[in-house]
Order: sequence, then C-alpha cells, then structure tokens
Amino acid sequence: MQVGTHEWDIDLALERIAEGRADGWVEGWVEGWFEGATEVLLIVLKSRGFTIDDDDRKRITSCQDLEQIRNWARRAATAESLDEVLI
Repeated sequence: MQVGTHEWDIDLALERIAEGRADGWVEGWVEGWFEGATEVLLIVLKSRGFTIDDDDRKRITSCQDLEQIRNWARRAATAESLDEVLI
C-alpha cells in the first residue's frame, strides 16, 4: 500500500489563520465592550445605593442585548429602586 501525499497551499493556510485571528479579535472586542458597559451600569447602581443580589448581577453581566443595557442605564439615572431599573 502506498501512502498518499498532500500538497499544502501555504498561502491558503496563512489566510485561514489570519481569518481565525481576526474573528477572535472581533469576538474578544465585543465581549470586552459588553463587560465594560455592564460594569459601568453596576457602578452606577451601586453609587445610587441599590443592593444587587447574585441573580440580578448575573442577569446584568450576561446580557448581550445592547438596547436592553441602554434602557437599564437610562432608568438607573432616575429610578427609585432596582426593580424600576430592571423591569
């Protein structure tokens, strides 16, 4: 039995590696942006004197909906309670 050989396309391989790095960079950037936005929201809520339990903290930090984070931030500025923010 003869072992086959495979000719590698170095340019194609390098292109795929670069695409993977770019995809990873974008994914990391987006993840970091959401982490930053939710951290600022938590700082505002804490500064306003709201107590944030583990469930609410997880709800906030796991949110991947930009409009939802913006809505919470708007309400956080004037709300009387955490319930008013997270409705």
